Amino acid sequence: MDKRQKKRLAILDALNRSGQVLSSTRITELLIGQDVDISERSVRLYLCELDAEGLTENLGRRGRIITEKGKHEADASRVLEGVGLLSGKIDAMAYKMDFDPAVRRGTVVVNISTIPLEGFTDERRELIEKVFAKGYSMGSMLAMFPPGEKFGSYTTPEGYVGIGTVCSITLNGVLLRRGVPTTSRFGGLVELRDGAPVRFSDIIHYDGTSIDPLVVFIRSGMADYIGAVTTGNGRIGASFREFPADSSEAVRSISKQLETLGLGSLLCLGNPGQSLYGVPVGPQRVGAIIIGGLNPMSIFEETGLRVRSSALSGLVDFNNLFHYTELKNRLAALR
Repeated sequence: MDKRQKKRLAILDALNRSGQVLSSTRITELLIGQDVDISERSVRLYLCELDAEGLTENLGRRGRIITEKGKHEADASRVLEGVGLLSGKIDAMAYKMDFDPAVRRGTVVVNISTIPLEGFTDERRELIEKVFAKGYSMGSMLAMFPPGEKFGSYTTPEGYVGIGTVCSITLNGVLLRRGVPTTSRFGGLVELRDGAPVRFSDIIHYDGTSIDPLVVFIRSGMADYIGAVTTGNGRIGASFREFPADSSEAVRSISKQLETLGLGSLLCLGNPGQSLYGVPVGPQRVGAIIIGGLNPMSIFEETGLRVRSSALSGLVDFNNLFHYTELKNRLAALR
């Protein structure tokens, strides 16, 4: 992709992520903050081109807003740039986070879901709380981004609330700092019967996709968390990791530390060299199944409300997280 096209797409991406009307000055500030070498004059010229192509709409002094055609173009460009690189993003985010469970300080990786405030009903909230209570989420902590709040390049649109769930890659990051390398193989759906995991029903390998597998399964309606929390029979998101066999005790110990802090849920850890729920592992390796971080957000899709979720959205300070039982009061304060 040539430099000119990259800058056009960077402008579209800035408008798409903000969800708001932006002036050329604000767009320039955002792009420079992302290390894009561009002037405000160039931004204005590119915007005129984008207007003519129907990708943006000129609202006069207020600025520009992205059109539906522009959103499609921005989303498509990110896919083309990221095909096959989810595994690389996983490693990069694990390296960037710096949470230390011993002192309870540092940043953890979060996923963000954008939900209309009126769609966050008591019934949905109670089902989400059941997902946490059953241990089908990555820990018990959440982050909240009220309307207008910024988080990196993300800004919560007016009338919406951003919910950050702890990403399972947080475990990778903590293990990395303890000298334990992690191989993230795939994400999938684990079938539950009477509350017990039986097998993986569907999987997507991380090195062959640009989209988080759990986002795919939730959006396609393949997950069944309502069944999981009401009858014990359903399908929940999880990922498969591999570790050196000699690190088994360290993995188990660190996982327990994170669970105590509300940051993790290790569904099970296998034996060296032995398959786990039908998934083979190599010699001197041990497999593990980790609960998916986006799991609670599936409740919205299962009850008929389509929401936008993004995995590995960024890093948030541990001190900005809160226990899921506080969700009701925090939502009430926004209304």
